[in-house]
Amino acid sequence: MITRRMAALRLDIPLEMAQRHDLPARLTEAELAAIESNPPDWLVQSRANRTGKKPVWVELRCDVCGFSEAARPKKWWPAFTYLTCDDHGADELPDPAAGLSRTEVDGIGTRFIGIVDETP
Repeated sequence: MITRRMAALRLDIPLEMAQRHDLPARLTEAELAAIESNPPDWLVQSRANRTGKKPVWVELRCDVCGFSEAARPKKWWPAFTYLTCDDHGADELPDPAAGLSRTEVDGIGTRFIGIVDETP
């Protein structure tokens, strides 16, 4: 059995869309394969409307320990130099390059901190 969230990931749709179109909370691999091989009209239309400019899901991966999770990207996320789990210290990352300042951005995914190195 797979969860609705995992089905949304595999179908490359937002979780909200999966809920709105009554995907069950748990599906079998066979049920998901049936949806993928014979997509309903709403899924066909969703895929046709995609511009490709913004991904539906991104993989967040900690640059210290490698922990990863899939998340919906947010418009306000800057380009991160590093991503770390919120339980790692700044001393576990390389120092910013000469002339760059470092900013931390909290609230990335469920447990990440984004690190942005940029010119002041």
